[in-house]
Amino acid sequence: MDDEDASALIDAKIASLTDWRGATLAKLRALIREADPEIEEAVKWRKPTNPAGVPTWERAGVLCTGETYKDKVKLTFAKGAAVADPKKLFNSSLDGNVRRAIDFAEGDDVDAAAFKALVRGAVEANLAKPARAKKG
Repeated sequence: MDDEDASALIDAKIASLTDWRGATLAKLRALIREADPEIEEAVKWRKPTNPAGVPTWERAGVLCTGETYKDKVKLTFAKGAAVADPKKLFNSSLDGNVRRAIDFAEGDDVDAAAFKALVRGAVEANLAKPARAKKG
């Protein structure tokens, strides 16, 4: 799937969320794109129970995924444990050795500068140790 197809699928996902979750996901997506214009969008894990799949942002591997639940928008950073988080944005999946996540609830403010710094840190972590190519 090319980047334009993925972007269109993410557009559709955001449009289908007619409450605060759509607005939150759209804002986070814009910040991710602002943080590094070389980040590519993808949609992964499409299946009959989740035909829209999971919006994913990548550069030298997966940076983060954006999932929506009834009570939150969750961004999971694939290598979050390796990313400096001086503003303590990570508030979920804190005990793992690799991933970290941020759960956004309705009404939560996003510290745009700190969030973009996290995204740039995730890019740096991926560029330092790119994802291995799958054997096939």
